[in-house]
Amino acid sequence: MQQGSSILHVDGLNAAYGRAQVLFEVSLSLERGETVALMGRNGAGKSTTLKAIMGLLPIEARALSFVGHDIRHLPTYRIARLGLGYVPEDRRIFTDLTVFENLEVGRRAERRPGSDAWTPERLFSIFPNLAEMRGRQASQMSGGEQQMLSIARTLMGNPVAILLDEPTEGLAPVIVEEMAAAVARMKTEGLAVLLSEQNLTFATAVADRVYIIAKGVVRHEGPMAALARDTALRETYLGL
Repeated sequence: MQQGSSILHVDGLNAAYGRAQVLFEVSLSLERGETVALMGRNGAGKSTTLKAIMGLLPIEARALSFVGHDIRHLPTYRIARLGLGYVPEDRRIFTDLTVFENLEVGRRAERRPGSDAWTPERLFSIFPNLAEMRGRQASQMSGGEQQMLSIARTLMGNPVAILLDEPTEGLAPVIVEEMAAAVARMKTEGLAVLLSEQNLTFATAVADRVYIIAKGVVRHEGPMAALARDTALRETYLGL
């Protein structure tokens, strides 16, 4: 795989939990302003891939770079400072703080070159539900509202790319639709998005390209629209 103009370039990534290897020679890329879905069954290695990229696991890789920087041996906080945001599956918001206070915790003073800084008001235009509850304690929010808050708080750090781990898991269909609209808006703002996902309808609505991972190995790469039409491929790797 050639790095080319990729904002995120992963080649030959291996990762393990202790002695149990989970990822095997994973390679993928993400371009500026692109949305890419990483799909697969439960336990396929989707979340592990995002954690490995974010420096949360010990890894080995031929190459792992973000905005031109080798991040293979960087701690997570330094990767984040380069402009890579991460929204974990379990959200990890501050439940004893209000919506507005959670956003302020994520604020990063400087904006990225060529883009406007994210502010609470700007985020409220993407997540209107949050605007209505800006003074509400996060513990009093639904799961879908907490997921939106987790994404919004990450955006307050003014990333140039964001990793979303299972953003629609357990959400009601109406919230999934709102999430799709939010991801589409992020793309129009020039943000690159790599998301792990099992919801084919959601992934088809937001993603330009897709990687399918099975048992820690990337088995397919291609346009998202092509996967939506390929029944045999979906049945083989996704059971859909």
